[in-house]
Amino acid sequence: MTIEGYADLDATDLAGFVARGDLSALEVLEEAVERAERVNPQLNALVYPWYDHARERIREGLPKGPLHGVPFLLKDLYEDYGGQPQSNGCRALAGTVADRDCEMVVRYKAAGLSIFGRTTSPEFGLSTTTESALHGVTRNPWNPAVTSGGSSGGASSMVAAGVLPIANASDGGGSIRVPASCTGLFGLKPTRGRNPMGPEVGEGWSGLATVHAISRSVRDSALLLDCTAGPDLGAPYWAEPPGRPFVEEVGRAVAGMKVAVVRDAWFGVETHPDCLDAVDAAAALCGRLGLEVEEASLPVPRSLLDADMQIIYSNARQTVELVEESLGRPATEADVEKNNLRMAREDCSSGADYVRALNGIHALGRLVARFFLDFDLLLTPTMPVPPMPLGLLSPSREDTAAQWRDVVRTIAFTSVFNASGNPAASVPLHWSGDGLPIGVQFVAPYGDEAALFRIASALEQAAPWAHRRPPVHAG
Repeated sequence: MTIEGYADLDATDLAGFVARGDLSALEVLEEAVERAERVNPQLNALVYPWYDHARERIREGLPKGPLHGVPFLLKDLYEDYGGQPQSNGCRALAGTVADRDCEMVVRYKAAGLSIFGRTTSPEFGLSTTTESALHGVTRNPWNPAVTSGGSSGGASSMVAAGVLPIANASDGGGSIRVPASCTGLFGLKPTRGRNPMGPEVGEGWSGLATVHAISRSVRDSALLLDCTAGPDLGAPYWAEPPGRPFVEEVGRAVAGMKVAVVRDAWFGVETHPDCLDAVDAAAALCGRLGLEVEEASLPVPRSLLDADMQIIYSNARQTVELVEESLGRPATEADVEKNNLRMAREDCSSGADYVRALNGIHALGRLVARFFLDFDLLLTPTMPVPPMPLGLLSPSREDTAAQWRDVVRTIAFTSVFNASGNPAASVPLHWSGDGLPIGVQFVAPYGDEAALFRIASALEQAAPWAHRRPPVHAG
């Protein structure tokens, strides 16, 4: 390794060094590649490396965007990159090659990012762990016996282990925020419609899912969102543009903002004492920063879980049907993982059931919007539980009912805001007594990522986390 202090540099730093000529894009890429090769045997978080392709892009000349020369990894889930393989974590799709770039990849390239491979994802993103029959088990750099989260657990492991400062991630029920919490990183889920999903689809999981990143620093997340936000051609809807660039929100004053605190998880899930400690410490820190902190209640109906599950089951069924079309035969457990195939097979819903579910999540959006008439931010634990042992959340777990109950235990705070569409972020402010990261979630009004970048950057300044190093780290 040749770049001194690389692990302490964020993407903004690296882009600055490259722009000034202090480092070349190729030097930065080789540093990231060497680090990936060093830790990946322990973590199993990087698949489909395309190092030579990334080197060739640099030789041809990367676009001179705000993140020119910064190394970047795509998640192995729906982020099409023309000419390069992907699988969506599915054995039946292993090595599928896209014929063109999706819109997010177009924008990543325009930002100047040096994309050199893919990170692991569970099959179709249908779990909050990153374990699959195709790719195997991805491990957490803080403790290899527990999950790094999912479905963006490969991204979180690579960033936490010091391979690169930021990586692509997506979130349909908590899949950015859960892995960020599990690995001690910052992870922001944007507002519904903030980032494009084209050109193939208009929305992910009927509006539950969105795309962004997991990062070490808040300002990197803001800068990347500035590079990617906005509708693409033919988008069915989009979020209102911000009043100024998101990166300009970093460091702005937060005193006087009103924060609601909710400690009890929804859907009847019990909140672990470590997660309560995390939210209590965050609330106290907010008070010291001059925010008004108030206990609150947000009565989310239990029926929302049923609506979410209806939408996810319907999307799983449609995905499996597409796989079967490509295979030319019915899928089996040799093609699609046991519990995911079960989801598809058990979905006997009607069109009316699906419409009822959509109406349910839209009603929740109205409820949450009314809640934010009285508050600027909502603070909760990110997860009701610390990072769970590997195997419990696996899509191939034998006890399918227990697997799904455990998945619900991980998303009982996060999935509500996939349904409502609000922006939400996990901030790494707490570590448990046994050394595991425990994130807290901040939620803002619809379209107000600016408030999240302001509060997260204030907390980052008051209680820094980027210096923390897990036991598995590239050095």
